[in-house]
Amino acid sequence: MAHVLTFWGTRGSIPTPGPDTARYGGNTACISIDGAGDRLVILDAGSGLRPLGHELMKQRNSSLTADILLTHTHWDHIQGLPFFKPLSSRGTAVSIYGAAQEGVPLKEILGRQMDPMVFPVPLNALAADLAVIEISEGEFEIDDFRICAFRLRHPGTTLGYHLVPTAGGRQVAYVTDNELGSGGSYEVPPDWRERLVQFIAGADTLIHDAMYPDQIIQARAGWGHSTPRQAVDLAHEARCRRLILFHHEPEHSDDALDRLLADTRQYAAGVAPTLEVEAAAEGMKFPL
Repeated sequence: MAHVLTFWGTRGSIPTPGPDTARYGGNTACISIDGAGDRLVILDAGSGLRPLGHELMKQRNSSLTADILLTHTHWDHIQGLPFFKPLSSRGTAVSIYGAAQEGVPLKEILGRQMDPMVFPVPLNALAADLAVIEISEGEFEIDDFRICAFRLRHPGTTLGYHLVPTAGGRQVAYVTDNELGSGGSYEVPPDWRERLVQFIAGADTLIHDAMYPDQIIQARAGWGHSTPRQAVDLAHEARCRRLILFHHEPEHSDDALDRLLADTRQYAAGVAPTLEVEAAAEGMKFPL
């Protein structure tokens, strides 16, 4: 079957709504992939999860089953969960996959976000059937997809995901919040870069962190992010057909992202002439 991937949130760090970000979007990280029937795979649960939830509640005629794959638990990747309307419905079953952080269980981290001190409805009061499943590097399966998780270079335990449709179709690698440069100190092996290329290999589309322009990346060393040109080099090494720049800097307006995309395409034309380069925008869709 054909799966459709849709972007609901493309921004990094903090939501940035307003007229200057209307075209690329101001919501933080969230992507959906349609599955069989009323099944859905969701990549990250940033503020983009809220409009996704509203759309699902308008469309649904029966129960919903969703698998949410969290890259990590920084706020911009989980802040949409309390506002995901299907969690208030008894016809919803949601499984959340992700890693523990510094010995703190994933369920406890998500529960702290909805502690009564900071949010009026606790996690355990939601009507939906909710399961929290801790994972680490390695492979597992959910309906319609074989998933490979890979440790990234970002503060905390952060995972990238390579999704392979079990019934056939184009593969996608989701690698956000990842530092491709030499800055920072991370718990990854010396051959991490070679292993990263192997992890991505076979993916038709690479969705990759491209938060900082080259002019400021040295000042952001150790912050766990990459430049668009670094993402082009990686996509070329892994032989991907398409690269989608993701996790946009909150200070970048639509016009700034237009210029960044144009510069990245010009660079790609010289080093990877067959690579298609796009910048993620809310509402963008493509089939797998």
